Amino acid sequence: MTLLPNKHIPLRSSPLGVGAYLLEKLDRPASISGLWDRCRQSNDVATFERFIVALDLLFVLGALRLEDSLLVRVQ
Repeated sequence: MTLLPNKHIPLRSSPLGVGAYLLEKLDRPASISGLWDRCRQSNDVATFERFIVALDLLFVLGALRLEDSLLVRVQ
C-alpha cells in the first residue's frame, strides 16, 4: 500500500488523506474502536486496513499518542 496519493489513488483515499480525516474526527480522546465507529461510514476510510494504516502513519508522524488506552491528538 502506498502512503502518498498518486494518479490511481486520490489524496482523500490515501493513508495521508485518511489520517487527516481521522484527526478531524478525533476532537476528543477516543478508544480505537470508538474512533473506528465514528469513521467507518466514510467512503474514504472504507476498510479497517486503511484505518489502521492511517493510524500507524499518524503515530509515526507524532500526531497521535496513546494515553490510558485512548487515542489523543497531539497539539
